[in-house]
Amino acid sequence: MQTDTRTGEGVCAAVDVHYPRSGGARAAAVLAADATFGEVLAERTAVVTEVPPYQPGEFYRRELPPLRAVLQGLDGLSLLVIDGYVDLDPVGRPGLGAYAHEAFAVPVVGVAKTVFRTASHAVPVLRGTSARPVLVTAAGLPRADAADMVQRMAGRFRIPDALRRADYLARAGSPGRPL
Repeated sequence: MQTDTRTGEGVCAAVDVHYPRSGGARAAAVLAADATFGEVLAERTAVVTEVPPYQPGEFYRRELPPLRAVLQGLDGLSLLVIDGYVDLDPVGRPGLGAYAHEAFAVPVVGVAKTVFRTASHAVPVLRGTSARPVLVTAAGLPRADAADMVQRMAGRFRIPDALRRADYLARAGSPGRPL
């Protein structure tokens, strides 16, 4: 299936959050004009000094404040790509991405690296030469279109470059060396 990678007028963001041992959270966003993330427009990081403790089944309560911080003031957000699941089962039990879809009112694509036992609806996508798929879920667009988009995102490795970069920035704290 060939999907249009343009999201209309707007900015696509690939995001990740890291929790340093010292406390708080650091979020990062990699911004692009289209869903392939072939040309990065900007990178952002934000620190949230206090985050709620992890509660099973309520991961979104911990992740959403840092995501809001890193995306604050960004005009024209049209797509959000997260490291994780949008929904956790075929019935639609919400995961982080569903809450982000509600919070930011844009389509959200979840790219998960590990299998979540109830997420049998996630679309496996093989990228690069990897024999292990990433698992794609979505809100605001069909899963098949989201899977096609993830397949075509920039990068030759299993994890798309934009998500790899967001992970690096969330851990490192500021734009630094290129991947």
